[in-house]
Amino acid sequence: MIYPFKDKYPVIADTAYIADFVTITGDVEIGDESSVWFNSVIRGDVAPTRIGKKVNIQDNSVLHQSPNNPLILEDEVTVGHQVILHSCIIRKGALIGMGSIILDQAEIGEGAFIGAGSLVPQGKKIPPNTLAFGRPAKVIREISPEDIKEMERITREYAEKGQFYKSLQKGTQS
Repeated sequence: MIYPFKDKYPVIADTAYIADFVTITGDVEIGDESSVWFNSVIRGDVAPTRIGKKVNIQDNSVLHQSPNNPLILEDEVTVGHQVILHSCIIRKGALIGMGSIILDQAEIGEGAFIGAGSLVPQGKKIPPNTLAFGRPAKVIREISPEDIKEMERITREYAEKGQFYKSLQKGTQS
C-alpha cells in the first residue's frame, strides 16, 4: 500500500518493483530498478527517506527516521531480510546483512559489508570497503575480492528478479 502523509507523497520510479504487502508512506523517494520485497515498511512520516538506484530492500525490513534526520540509501545498496534502518546513511554498494539494526546518524561507508545480526549504534561510522560484525559492530577486516564479487552478484540478481516480478504484476511475462 502506498499512502500519503499530510502533503507528502511517495515518489517511486516506474522501473522500481514494489512487492505485495509492502507499505510505503510519506516523504519517500525510490530510484530506478530498485526493489522493495514482501512485508517491508518504509515510513516517511517524520523525515525524508531517499533510496537510490538498484537498491534492494528484502523481506520484512523496516525503514524509518527521527525528526530532522533523514534516512539515505545511495545506489546499489543491499538491505537483507528483517533489517531495521533508522535515520542513517548507507553509502553506495554497501550490504547490510540479515537481521541487522543501523541506528540514527550511523554511516555505513561505500562498499562496506555489515554482517548478519549486527547492531551499528547511533553515530557510529563504518569505513568504506570493510567488513563489520557484532553487537556493537566492529570492523573485522578489509573487504576481499570475493566479497566484492558476491555483493555485486546480489545487487545484480535482485535488480533482475525485481524486473521479473514487475513483469508478472503487469501481466507481460512471456
